[in-house]
Amino acid sequence: MGYTELPGARVPIRMWADPAGVEDGAMRQLRNVTTLPWVRGLAVMPDVHYGKGATVGSVIAMEGAVCPAAVGVDIGCGMSAVRTSLTADDLPDDLSGLRSRIEAAIPVGRAAHDVPVGPARLHGLSRAGLDELWARFDGVAEAVSFRHERATKQMGTLGGGNHFIEVCTDTEGAVWLMLHSGSRNIGKELAEHHIGEARKLPHNQDLVDRDLAVFVAGTPQMAAYRHDLFWAQEYAAFNRAVMMALLKDVVRGEFAAAGPRFGEVISCHHNYVAEERYDGVDLLVTRKGAIRAGDGEYGIIPGSMGTGSYIVRGLGNAASFRSASHGAGRRMSRNAAKRRFTTEDLAAQTRGVECRKDAGVVDEIPGAYKPIEQVIERQRDLVEVVARLKQVVCVKG
Repeated sequence: MGYTELPGARVPIRMWADPAGVEDGAMRQLRNVTTLPWVRGLAVMPDVHYGKGATVGSVIAMEGAVCPAAVGVDIGCGMSAVRTSLTADDLPDDLSGLRSRIEAAIPVGRAAHDVPVGPARLHGLSRAGLDELWARFDGVAEAVSFRHERATKQMGTLGGGNHFIEVCTDTEGAVWLMLHSGSRNIGKELAEHHIGEARKLPHNQDLVDRDLAVFVAGTPQMAAYRHDLFWAQEYAAFNRAVMMALLKDVVRGEFAAAGPRFGEVISCHHNYVAEERYDGVDLLVTRKGAIRAGDGEYGIIPGSMGTGSYIVRGLGNAASFRSASHGAGRRMSRNAAKRRFTTEDLAAQTRGVECRKDAGVVDEIPGAYKPIEQVIERQRDLVEVVARLKQVVCVKG
C-alpha cells in the first residue's frame, strides 16, 4: 500500500497508517519528534497510537543520540513463537487443564519463581550466555543494582498487561506456541532511572517535550545508558527463551503420547534500540512498538486475545528503516475499555478461546484493539505473511 509522507520540522513523517485515523495526541508526539536536532528519520507503523514520550508504533532514527522514553519502560519487550509437530486433532476438547498447567509452570502477573530456573529445565538453552549476562549485571546503574535477586527469580515469568502465552493453530492445522513479554521489573526500573537522568541534562531543557530528553554520544551518561539498555534487551530475550523452554516442557508432558517436536523458535524485540547504517550513516534506530523487518527476516505480529496473529517475513523496505508493526495496536485506552465493555462482552469476543474472562482483563478485550487484518493490509510493502494463527488457549497475568 505504501506510505503517506507528512511534513515535519527537520524530517518528514513517513506514515503507513491512515493519517485521518491517528488521534491528535499521537500526531503531536510525532511532530515533536521531528523537532529533535539529532533526528534523521521517522517511520510510523499502521498500529500507531499515543504513548509515553513517543507514540507506540514509531521508528525513530537518530545520529549520535538516543531517547530513553522513546524506547519505553519495558525495554526489549517482544515476541517468540515456534511451530510444533502437533496438529489441531491432537488437542483435547477441554483445554482448561492445559491452561492450568501452563499457569502452574510459568508465573504470571507480579509473581516470580521461588528459586531461579535451573539449567536442567532449559533443554539446550545457552547456560554460558546466561552466566555472561549475570556477570555483566555488576555494571548496571547503582540505583537498580539491589534488584539482582528479584531479577533472577523473574527470569522466565510473564508479567501482566498485554503480555500473554498462547497455544495457537494455523490455517493448515499445525499447533504453534507463542508468547509476549519483556524485561520485567528490572527493565522498567532501569528505564525509569535513565529517563530521570536524561531530563536533568542541560541540552534537554529547551525541548518541546521533556519526555523526549536524549543522551548524546561521547558522554558518560550515554555510555551508562547503552550498557543498561543492551543488558536489559538481552535479559528480555532470555526471559522469553526460558519461558519457551518451560512451555515446551508442559507440552511434552501434556502430549507425551504424540511425542511433540519443535521447529526453530522465531523471536523478535519490538521495544528496543539497534545500531544500523542507512545511506552511509551510522544511526541509532529506536523501535517502540515496531519489529525489524529486514529482507527475509522472520517476525511476529500479534492481534488481540480473541482474534489471531501473523508470522511474517520482512521485505527489507529501507523507507521504514526495515521495520513493521508490532501488533494490532490499541484504539482506546485501558480506562476507556473498562468503561465501555463488560465481562459479558469479553466472554462473547473470546468465545472459543480458553482464557480468563473476568473483570481483571476487560481492558485487554479485542474490541479495544484495531482490527489486525487491516493493520497487516496496510504494510504489504513491509512484510509478507507466512502463517496466520488463531489462539485456542490464552494465558494472561
